[in-house]
Amino acid sequence: MWSRLKRRQQPSGGTAVAEPPRAQSIDQLRAEIDTVTEANRGSRDPENERRLVRLRHLVGIELLDRAFADPQFPDPGLDRLRLGDPLPEFTREELTPALLRAALLRDGCALVRELVPRDDALRVAAGIDRAYSERERLEGAEALGNGLYEEFQPEARFEPPWRPWIKMGGGLLAADSPQLCFEMMELFSAAGLPQLVRGYLGEPPLISAHKTTLRKAEPSVSGAWHQDGFFMGPVRSLNLWLALSRCGDVAPGLDIVPRRLDRYVATGTEGAELQWTISEEVVQEAAADKPVIRPIFEPGDALLFDELFLHKTGSDPAMPNPRFAIENWFFGGSAFPSEYAPLAV
Repeated sequence: MWSRLKRRQQPSGGTAVAEPPRAQSIDQLRAEIDTVTEANRGSRDPENERRLVRLRHLVGIELLDRAFADPQFPDPGLDRLRLGDPLPEFTREELTPALLRAALLRDGCALVRELVPRDDALRVAAGIDRAYSERERLEGAEALGNGLYEEFQPEARFEPPWRPWIKMGGGLLAADSPQLCFEMMELFSAAGLPQLVRGYLGEPPLISAHKTTLRKAEPSVSGAWHQDGFFMGPVRSLNLWLALSRCGDVAPGLDIVPRRLDRYVATGTEGAELQWTISEEVVQEAAADKPVIRPIFEPGDALLFDELFLHKTGSDPAMPNPRFAIENWFFGGSAFPSEYAPLAV
């Protein structure tokens, strides 16, 4: 959620990794991802996991360079929406691209309970905690570690990630942890997210090394109202906000405006903390008759929304726990932020 001007001021850093031959076709690269993934499931190997990040980057570039010319969102299944108080909830089994589209057009988001199993969510949260400690030990080091924290270096056509800003906001880039990136992709696959998101976007989904964040948000981290599209420019996107710990009451959650907005609201007006944030007065005007809500998330619950959704971190210094989460943006290659480094899902 940092401005583009700030991004360009960040140092590159990162650890170079030998790249597979670029002569490989996208089918060959995909086949290698499948082979290495299967091998890693049988026996975890840091070299396999860092190779998977690089392979997904190369496939992402190929998908970006041959993006669909005119992808279409699905026709919304508005007749299947339930009334909810204050927000309808779905299970992964009942959520389809058409129902997801309908939920976003009516409520601005879709709340999905138990998108991933609770134990899997808690395991990844514990891994994030370890990765934060490993970053403090190894940050900026040239030598490769055990795959828990290794700074990813994208190809030169893409801007380097803005790690200092991510760290200050309580985040660690998933691409900087090959071990956790592998586990995240396994969660996505088991939940059927690649198929769901492809059906929603109308084209193969990509994620970005710049906008896929493993979050440990302390109660002291304050939030600011924003719409992410304001920072990303014209995009075709779907956000996955996946809770890995209970949050919204005992840990920071999300404050949200549960309605569809078809425009970007005014930033930097009187009462806004910064020029790129949105004041409480503007938020209330945008919410109209909808109350601002802070859902309670259990480990494995998720919120899906797009670039127009109005939200902020909902925190209170009195909360006893940090919040662990995966905050990831899926993009279609037809409208992908040019400075972001793509990764295939």
